Amino acid sequence: MAERRSQAPDTISWFGPHQDSGWDATEVAGSSGDPHFFDRRAAAGSSTFQRMLRAFLAARTALGLALVAALLLGHVLGSDVSMSLLRLCAVYALAAVVTWWLIGWRAQPLPRQLASPVHLLWWSSVGLDLISFGALNMLDGGAGVGFSALFIMPVLMAGVLSPRRMALATAAAASLLLLGHGGWRLWEGQDNGIRFSQLGLVSCGLFVIGILASELAGRLAREERTARGSLEFARQQAELNRLVIDEMQEGVLVVDRRGRVRAANPAAQALLAHGQHSPAAPFQLRSVPAWSGLVAAVEEAFTRGGWPEGGQDVTLTFDGGGPRSLRVRMRFTRRRESSTEEDLCVLLIEDNRKVLARNRQEKLAAMGRVSAGIAHEIRNPLAAIDQANALLSEDLPDPRAQQLTRMVASNVQRLKRIVDDVMEVAPGVAPSPVAFDAASVVRGCCEDWASTNHLPIGGSSPLKLDLPSQPVLVLFEPEHLRRVLVNLLDNGLRHAPAGADTVRVRLDAHPGDGDRPVLLSVFSLGEPIPADIERHLFEPFFSTRSRGSGLGLYICRELCERYGARIDYRSHRGGERGGNEFRVQLRRPSANDGLIPSDLFSLPA
Repeated sequence: MAERRSQAPDTISWFGPHQDSGWDATEVAGSSGDPHFFDRRAAAGSSTFQRMLRAFLAARTALGLALVAALLLGHVLGSDVSMSLLRLCAVYALAAVVTWWLIGWRAQPLPRQLASPVHLLWWSSVGLDLISFGALNMLDGGAGVGFSALFIMPVLMAGVLSPRRMALATAAAASLLLLGHGGWRLWEGQDNGIRFSQLGLVSCGLFVIGILASELAGRLAREERTARGSLEFARQQAELNRLVIDEMQEGVLVVDRRGRVRAANPAAQALLAHGQHSPAAPFQLRSVPAWSGLVAAVEEAFTRGGWPEGGQDVTLTFDGGGPRSLRVRMRFTRRRESSTEEDLCVLLIEDNRKVLARNRQEKLAAMGRVSAGIAHEIRNPLAAIDQANALLSEDLPDPRAQQLTRMVASNVQRLKRIVDDVMEVAPGVAPSPVAFDAASVVRGCCEDWASTNHLPIGGSSPLKLDLPSQPVLVLFEPEHLRRVLVNLLDNGLRHAPAGADTVRVRLDAHPGDGDRPVLLSVFSLGEPIPADIERHLFEPFFSTRSRGSGLGLYICRELCERYGARIDYRSHRGGERGGNEFRVQLRRPSANDGLIPSDLFSLPA
């Protein structure tokens, strides 16, 4: 690569590398190592070559008409004008007009390249000029340099529109025509050495013009390519910014001093809408009366020249709806050194309900980490207290002392359960789910729970099971599913009235539909949970009992989310079977879970 970069500038410029171009020379050089203005621009889809070619063709037309007009004017003024010279100029002017009409005037696609003398366009323009001007120079009769200066047109055209070698070849052809004709006249004795030296100077000038035209055209091509690259990068950056802003959860508005919204992302439109879609930008912020609070805030910010860094709350009041509180932060695009630039205000708006919910989640996460650390430190002294209390109960025969030790043991067990609950949902590596038969696990768990709580068996039992007889495979962890089910059963029994069939456990497998989740529900009779309590059911440390930890339902939700399950609450109001129902949607195993058949049917005991 270093060798390519060191050699490339010689092929790009006659005068050394261009440090300000910003492009590798190998990118702008043609396949032959010779830069070609048209090839580069045509490849990039530019119309620059099209415009320049049409400009040259129009100049050739004007030049041809000017030659005919000059000869006719000389003839009118009494000069001796050769008719062959006049006819040749007329033919050239006609050919130039036809070429300009077919290519330059009409909006026809232009050829891909003008890189070789075998191209028809080359012969209809540059080639025709060389032949015509060479013939004019021969018919001139030798009065000064005559028509020699006309060779500037084909050399300049080839230098701008052709590769550099073609420009030099055109200059060489024009020089050979001039020097050849001058040498022949010098040989015939019709001219002197001064005339020949003048032709030599004209030939040198043609080479200089070809080199300069090629150099300037190449530089123009590189600069335009750099500009196009910068423009494309700017477009990509603008598209990226638009995509990022559109996907932001935070609303973004760009407002000017007149209250006109220049831009608004979907989140901002959703926050401003009420019952209908917010208009697409641009729109007037003052057009909706409910946005008056936001208008007043923007006007105040422009007047004060700033806004609090942390933002302020703005309330929007919609007809037929409650107020909507928004947290608004503002930033300005004003530049003090530019007095002509228009001031714009960028509003970052967010619903305060989301702000409060996010703050609550952050506090809960921090509290969970702290609680897990405290619970871990409590375990050892709690075990020591339990052991010491057991030893005291053996050595104290007094019934009153025995009652006190039983109270200590009861509270130690309660603290142990709280510590276990906290550690259960503490941050850590979640275990991988396994496939097992939910029907057998639920049946065994319910039987153990009924035995632990000394519930009667049979028709008088408050617990009733509705489980399928066939295995129901789910993805969870058996012990954690038991933990969830025991918590739900404890809550159901605690709030259900005494009697038979007050707590029901049902497992609905939806047979024949493998796409639907398995539904585990625990229903208990009783008064439905009030709405003000329902919204806090799954929050940690929320309990309606004085001795409750408030972690039972929170742990159920955390364990369900850990394994891709879902738990929710439904109230049943009215009728004889009114009560409360907790539903757990369990995932079924699938081929995407990477389980083999032996895993699916290796059910835990």
